[in-house]
Amino acid sequence: MAITKRTRFEVFKRDGFKCAYCGASPPSAILEIDHIDPKSCGGKDDINNLITACYECNRGKSNVPLSKVPTRLIENLQTLKEKEEQIKEYRKYIKKIEERMQKDADVINGIFKQCFSDKRLGDIFINTTLKRFLSQLPINVIKEAMYTSVEMFPDDPDRVIRYFCGICWKRIKGA
Repeated sequence: MAITKRTRFEVFKRDGFKCAYCGASPPSAILEIDHIDPKSCGGKDDINNLITACYECNRGKSNVPLSKVPTRLIENLQTLKEKEEQIKEYRKYIKKIEERMQKDADVINGIFKQCFSDKRLGDIFINTTLKRFLSQLPINVIKEAMYTSVEMFPDDPDRVIRYFCGICWKRIKGA
C-alpha cells in the first residue's frame, strides 16, 4: 500500500514542514516521508509511524530503526496529549451545560404541566426551541414567560406555547 498524498501532507503539516532530524525546510530542502520503524522491518504506513525527513537525512538513515525519538516527535506527542486533555475537559464542560439545560427544560415543562396535567411539551419543541431560549435567556425570564402564558390562556395549550415563544423571542431581540 502506498502512502497517499493526503497522508503525506498531514505528516508534513503535523511536523511543521521541517525535517524531524535536522530541522531543514523548503525551499532549501526537499522533504520526504520516512518510516520510524522501517517497512523492511515490519513498519506500517500508519501516520503514527511516519515522520518528515529531508532527502539527505532520509538517505542517511536508510532502513535503520530509530533508537532515539527525535525531539520534534516528542514535542508532537506532548502537543497531542495536551489537545486530548483539552478535548476531554471541553466534553465534560459541554455535558454539564447539556445537563443544566435539560434540568431547566424540565422546570419549564413542569410549569406547563401544572396547568395542563394531561399535556407536556414535545421533545422536538424542548430540544430545539426551548433549549435555544435557554441558551440565550436567563432561566428566570423563561419561567416568567411560561407563567405569564399559562395565566393568559389557561384553557388552550397551543396558544400558551405560541404566546410563550412570542415573549421569549421579543426578549431575545431586546424588545
